Amino acid sequence: MYRERAARVAGAVLWESVGTRDGVARVLPDGCLDLLWSSRRGLLVAGPDRTAQLSVSAAGDRWVGLRLPPGTGPAVFGVPAHELRDRRVPLADLWGPAAAAVAERTADGRAVGAALEEAARDRLRAAGGPDPLGAHLAGRLAAGAPVGVVAAEVGLGARALHRRCQRLFGYGPKTLARILRMRRALALARAGTPLAEVAARAGYADQAHLTRDVRELAGVPPAALLRG
Repeated sequence: MYRERAARVAGAVLWESVGTRDGVARVLPDGCLDLLWSSRRGLLVAGPDRTAQLSVSAAGDRWVGLRLPPGTGPAVFGVPAHELRDRRVPLADLWGPAAAAVAERTADGRAVGAALEEAARDRLRAAGGPDPLGAHLAGRLAAGAPVGVVAAEVGLGARALHRRCQRLFGYGPKTLARILRMRRALALARAGTPLAEVAARAGYADQAHLTRDVRELAGVPPAALLRG
């Protein structure tokens, strides 16, 4: 069982998953960082992934997550995104004693989502909000704008843009653009668009290029993801 809703943090999504049987879920990269609560593992931070991660769960396992929009995670967690890349770390490792208050609020498994939202809002307020460049870069790249065009728009050279993207998203602009293009393509395909048309609309050279790119990022071709 999985459900999600818009969170009370700008641009974020609050989601909950309860395992109905033992299994493995494929979690696709999305350029986001998540604040997680697990009924078995407690409070965790999921860093930005470069490729799909396989999440093993057992029947009855419950997860609640606050998925922060691309570029917002560093302001919440207090570290550059690249330090969390492809990692799952205890929240206490980043927040120290401050994580104890969140752990206490979520100990009984009730009102977990509200506790995660409040904690993230407090941290954002203390940090003065996220770097506004993050939302701009993610929005332009998600829309398919070329990296060079985006760099010129924000007045940054290639190296400076790469450094800013590493801090904000965990990887450089080209990797982020690939990930966001894959997600755009999958959204089109799930809406019923044929894969050949998806490839053209999402900016791939052809359907074979789409298949190769999705396989590299997700571990399986688009058809397998759509069946899942």
